[in-house]
Amino acid sequence: MDGNINASDIDNKIGQDRPANFSPGAKNILVVGSDSRAGANAKYGKDLETMQSDTLMVLHVAANREWGAVVSLPRDSWVQIAACDRGDGTTSEPHRFKINEAFAIGGTKGDVGGAAACTIKTIEQNTGLRIDHFLSVDFQGFKGMVDAVDGIEVCPEHAIHDKKAHLDVEAGCQTVKGEQALGYVRTRYSVGDGSDIGRIGRQQEFMRALAAKAQEKLTSPAALYDVLDSATKSVTTDPALAGIEPLVDLASSVKDIPEDRLMFLTVPNYPRELDVPTDKANVSWQYPQAQDLFTALAKDEEIDEAELTTVAPVPARSIKVQALNGTGTTGAAANAAEHLRAAGHTVVGTGNAPEASETTTVTYPPGLEQQARAVAVRLRNSVTPQVDPNATAGVVTQTIGTDYSGLRG
Repeated sequence: MDGNINASDIDNKIGQDRPANFSPGAKNILVVGSDSRAGANAKYGKDLETMQSDTLMVLHVAANREWGAVVSLPRDSWVQIAACDRGDGTTSEPHRFKINEAFAIGGTKGDVGGAAACTIKTIEQNTGLRIDHFLSVDFQGFKGMVDAVDGIEVCPEHAIHDKKAHLDVEAGCQTVKGEQALGYVRTRYSVGDGSDIGRIGRQQEFMRALAAKAQEKLTSPAALYDVLDSATKSVTTDPALAGIEPLVDLASSVKDIPEDRLMFLTVPNYPRELDVPTDKANVSWQYPQAQDLFTALAKDEEIDEAELTTVAPVPARSIKVQALNGTGTTGAAANAAEHLRAAGHTVVGTGNAPEASETTTVTYPPGLEQQARAVAVRLRNSVTPQVDPNATAGVVTQTIGTDYSGLRG
């Protein structure tokens, strides 16, 4: 089986400017569902000219192996795409677009490792979370793993007939395998509101059931063999994960996590049209909740899902910010203001701070704590915002210090 696995060295493509590893015993693994149409996947359509990431998830395995989290990153997330090696001798420019474009940029020449490297670089720069490994699975590998555990029961409320996803199932509980299983997690426009967020819900429901069944089945050497045989034939990983021994270790780590402590989450988000009324297709990450999630994972702290979902989103556009220059360097406030606008905030002014400062600060008037935190957590050097009773009403103030290094996301 070792010979089945495709490995791709990505470290030299990610670069050196990476987040610190705050919990060496924990593992953060990028799981990419690739919708490559190469080889046996060609029957799903040949109209794609670039590699695509159909699904993006980060699997966090805690250092004590007593809990884990699977975090879905909506493919339509509007983020800052990192500058990446295209694999053809050129480097892309950093820009804002939906997150799954990173996979296509890095995979310009058809290299899964390059595609994963650009995706990892983009995720790390937007979240501050260090990714330890990647694992890319294509359509055939996914179907094989589902078949290896004898299928998964799903219970759609309505019949689903989706030619694009190759899916025809009736309403009610039933076990799906192979083509039907793949179609169930891929279908989008034929179910519910047709959004990627709705599809993520079905994917997480399916993955939760797959994890539970695998925990039962993987106690059998024969079942473990079948799963690994299917996986290794359609998977690409980084070299450290490219072997039966590390993959079995990973499977064993997840297998022992109690079902009620393996969480399935989606990055908190809201429709981007709340920031940009003309954008009806994409989503913006909800701050400060999104960064709270990534910071908890970086520190290997178990997540309280309720804290991420019980607070109503505050769109970036609704947060008024002024940028003050405390560096003594001309143009620092204007530069920061451009970063804030790019992040979706409404900049109401720039100016010079009353005194010079080495440290960037965020202050706010009473009643704007959540808005201030949404601004503060996006700083690459994150700070704790401070209330200022004398601050301008309705406005968050970001004072730029000499340590300012831009924003995440």
